[in-house]
Order: sequence, then C-alpha cells, then structure tokens
Amino acid sequence: MSDTKRMVLVAAAALIDSDGRVLICQRPPGKQLAGLWEFPGGKVEAGETPEQCLIRELDEELGITVSHACLAPFVFASHTYEDFHLLMPLYLVRRWEGVVAAKEHSGIAWVKPMKLADYPMPPADAPLVAWLRDLI
Repeated sequence: MSDTKRMVLVAAAALIDSDGRVLICQRPPGKQLAGLWEFPGGKVEAGETPEQCLIRELDEELGITVSHACLAPFVFASHTYEDFHLLMPLYLVRRWEGVVAAKEHSGIAWVKPMKLADYPMPPADAPLVAWLRDLI
C-alpha cells in the first residue's frame, strides 16, 4: 500500500445565471495551478459538510451569500494528483444574494457551457464541463 495517497475533499459550485452562463474563476499567481480556470469552492475543513464549506467559500471568494437550500448536488470528480487524491462534489447554484466579485482570484468569467472547454482547467475540473454542457 505504499502508493496510497491522502484523500482531499473539495466542494465546488457551478453558479448559473439567468442567461444560462456558468461562472469560472482564474487561479491567482503564486498558487498551485496558477492561471487555470476553475469552479469556485475549496477544501472541506474538519467538522464541516461540503455544503457548509461552499457557503463559506462562496462568501470568502466571491462575496455572495448562498443558502443551503440553493445548493443542488449534481455530479462529482475523482482525480489522482501526484501527492493526493481529490474528490470533488459539484453543486449547481442558481440563486444567491449579493454581487459576484473576484475577491481571491485573478479574474472571473461568465461562460456559456459550450465555451467552457475554451478555458484551460485543472485536470479534476475539466471532466465536469461535459456534464454541464449536457445539462444546460
């Protein structure tokens, strides 16, 4: 079992606006995978549910308030990186309070699902694009 990697649980959100566009965020310089585009979210902390994590992360990263009832579990990604294995549930979010702003990212973009593949994404995020393209 020497190749066993630690498991990291990350919750992510696909915010969908009234025009059917999905929000993606660009990872800032100095962070792992800098410059790539991702779905907002973050690591689930000890004692936290994925939903609690997303509510916290969306406030910290984007300055918006999301209620638990507005988080719809959709699909998940499972990806092995060099140092860890990532498990990432993706939630659909169609309602929130506040104005979305990039507080921790280099930029944000509202993108039609058919155009998401035009944005370079981390290996764990990229497979989720097909699911969103088929849904919206």
